[in-house]
Amino acid sequence: MDRTHVYLPNRGLIGALLIANMLMAARLSFSIKPLVRSSSYPPISPEHFPKSRPCPLWSSSFSFCLQKLHRSPTCPSVAPFSSHCSAPSMASSPQSTPEVNPLLQDFDFPPFDAVKADHVIPGIRTILSQLESDLTELESKVEPSWPKLVEPLEKIQDKLIVAWGVVNHLKSVKDSPELRSAIEEVQPDKVKFMLRLGQSKPFYNAFKAIQESPEWPTLSDAQKRIVESQIKEAVLQGVSLEDDKKEHFNKIQQELEKLSQKFEENVLDATKKFGKLITDKKEIEGLPATALGLAAQTAVSKGHENATAENGPWMITLDAPSYLSVMQHARNRSLRKEVCHAYVTRASSGDLDNTEIIDQILKLRLEKAKLLGYNNYAEVSMATKMATVGKAEGLLEKLRSASWDAAVQDMEDLKNFSKSQGAAEADDLSHWDLNFWSERLRESKYDINESIVWLLSKWRKGNEKYSNDSMNYSKAEFLHAKLIKNGFASIQGNHMLSLNVKSQILNKHIRCMKEFQKRCLLMAVLISGFARNGFSIDVLEWEELRPFFSLPKVMDGLFSLAQMLFGIDIEPADGLAPVWNSDVRFYCVKDSTGSPIAYFYFDPYSRPSEKRGGAWMDEVVARSRALSRDGTKARLPIAHMVCNQTPPVGNKPSLMTFREVETVFHEFGHALQHMLTKQDEGLVSGIRGIEWDAVELPSQFMENWCYHRDTLMSIAKHYETGETLPEDVYLKLLAARTFRAGSLSLRQIKFATVDLELHSKYVPGGSETIYDVDQRVSKRTQVIPPLPEDRFLCSFSHIFAGGYAAGYYSYKWAEVLSADAFSAFEDAGLDDKKAVEETGKKFRETILALGGGKAPLEVFVEFRGREPSPEALLRHNGLLSVTASA
Repeated sequence: MDRTHVYLPNRGLIGALLIANMLMAARLSFSIKPLVRSSSYPPISPEHFPKSRPCPLWSSSFSFCLQKLHRSPTCPSVAPFSSHCSAPSMASSPQSTPEVNPLLQDFDFPPFDAVKADHVIPGIRTILSQLESDLTELESKVEPSWPKLVEPLEKIQDKLIVAWGVVNHLKSVKDSPELRSAIEEVQPDKVKFMLRLGQSKPFYNAFKAIQESPEWPTLSDAQKRIVESQIKEAVLQGVSLEDDKKEHFNKIQQELEKLSQKFEENVLDATKKFGKLITDKKEIEGLPATALGLAAQTAVSKGHENATAENGPWMITLDAPSYLSVMQHARNRSLRKEVCHAYVTRASSGDLDNTEIIDQILKLRLEKAKLLGYNNYAEVSMATKMATVGKAEGLLEKLRSASWDAAVQDMEDLKNFSKSQGAAEADDLSHWDLNFWSERLRESKYDINESIVWLLSKWRKGNEKYSNDSMNYSKAEFLHAKLIKNGFASIQGNHMLSLNVKSQILNKHIRCMKEFQKRCLLMAVLISGFARNGFSIDVLEWEELRPFFSLPKVMDGLFSLAQMLFGIDIEPADGLAPVWNSDVRFYCVKDSTGSPIAYFYFDPYSRPSEKRGGAWMDEVVARSRALSRDGTKARLPIAHMVCNQTPPVGNKPSLMTFREVETVFHEFGHALQHMLTKQDEGLVSGIRGIEWDAVELPSQFMENWCYHRDTLMSIAKHYETGETLPEDVYLKLLAARTFRAGSLSLRQIKFATVDLELHSKYVPGGSETIYDVDQRVSKRTQVIPPLPEDRFLCSFSHIFAGGYAAGYYSYKWAEVLSADAFSAFEDAGLDDKKAVEETGKKFRETILALGGGKAPLEVFVEFRGREPSPEALLRHNGLLSVTASA
């Protein structure tokens, strides 16, 4: 088999000869390799009701409190939380026998640990039967008043939202063929009921009567929004259609549900299907220790029980942590090509081919739009969003124009750098080269390794009298330091040398430096120790900063930030609610008085065999006055956050990349909006009722805090030593934030533009195929066009199996809102704690508290004092002064 390895220029042992100079030069300059804000995980968003909130593509939890007696626990039964953390204000669940279907029980927390595939069909059908009866009764006596229409309707909807949410969530995190089959069988019943509910003429007329009544001016903003939304949604659900057209509309809806589910299943199966077992370590040279550990762990799970990170074998998959590591770090170009090709052609051949499914989805969506009187499906989508098709296209073009020249320069930089490194492919870089050479260029610009950071911090600590000089190093000193560092790599990388011989080599060249001899030898021993533990000093990338971002420390810092900004406390409440996997954590959110105001689950780790990729947040239950158990206190909101980061390996905690840190902050922003709502009207509380293109505001807003010095330093602690990330490393990280910003911006713009094109201009069965559209759009949004065989659309779950059809632009739209919102904190002064707290309070009282009870533009103006501007986003991305020529 022909293998093409990319070897960086041979550095030799010259660095070893200069190691003594390194230790004398207290004024060494080590710069950091930036963590790109590029492609996070390729998220997948199934047809939730309501939709889950996944992360953007590559830019990106509960149970019925059973205990042993199937009883919902109260605080006294959970000793650590008995003083404050109790179940939400719902009645305790009655005891049940094992024969009782857990979906049918009256629970405080959904029975995630008890629901099995064989519960789904009888449970959901029983619930639908009861709700059908309730619906018929309500229609027969409906009155245009809040107590006689809205509140009973909310209760009907909520019952199905919660039950279906349990089932659909389990499919996302604990998938099985049996569960899929059960959902597939009962899903048409669910769709039929939802259409029956959405097309109810008595309800539609009653809502219109409320809108036209003399009492309309007396309703709150939230109540008016509910009425207006219900009327609009009824129209979009076909309430005004004639019987024959309504029947056709309903058939379309049923078929779209089936197609979306099948699309998602094909993506998951195609992702799971690929697995490359590697036994020769040369094949995976360059992969960092965490990736090797994960690959060995995956191999163990596939039956290779003796697999180790050091000796293999290693299993490479298309799951995000594995895929990204190969594309960014594998020196074996043939391996990168193979994995890249497998990834961009997922679900595009054989029994898992999504091509025909996409055509059918687009055809049916267009038919649906025509039935409703719209020109295309994009107009249907925009009917419930802030933007119009024209405004969305206008924003995308403005951002494209601002990003183009920067992206062109990014590509030139890659070509020039790879050529300077002797890469044979420098003049013909392909898609499997871009991430790899981007990482190498970033290393060159911001060159540091976490092992060196840690060793240097330890060395400085013991040699303070030598390390008090200014940190302003000359270029010559910087280059000198790189040679020295490469010497470390040469010695460490020679596996033929024993620890003693390595120490002897170092000792030989530091005899003239008696003052530093012991410390030099110590560093040599430490370096060799890192090698024995899987660290590779010659792998110089951001990946190796993972030891500074352990999950427990990141969560502690995130919760501290939430306390400062929003005045809340978050406490572990494990055991209060059952969970679907032992890795899942459960938390209680309290206000400043110590009273619980919300709860949430956190499922952090990748489980490729049963859990879909990506990261998302969704509701479990929403805050609601109508669903209060005692009639006084509103039911408290509950959320779940799900990520797919690298799990713990051996005795190490989960060590995160910086992008994984950003992802956790992102999903927590969604959760905060759901949990800190003050809306008591359940239909617009939390994330409910918020226009889709505004819902990413709080999530993207929270990402900004990852670059805030105090926040980052509070979480960036070495998991073994407690050492804080050095200040100069932080400064380089901050400076690197805009690395390849033009290219990354264009990537998101391409996704959004293809989405709009397919849903506004594409004609199913016409002269252009979906892949022709992708190629055409790419000519103006990508410096390098897609591969001819690229079939990314076949795994574009956001728009074909989620809620982002004709809505992917929402990520960029919300980026404008979130960047402008964060600029309010910048204007107040990020170093002014009091000003930050005051601004945070205002953010909580507006963006987070008002939910869907007020138009998002009005909410933004209430917080910011003016309408949003894209200036802050372009400034944060370093694109303000760039002009385009394309």
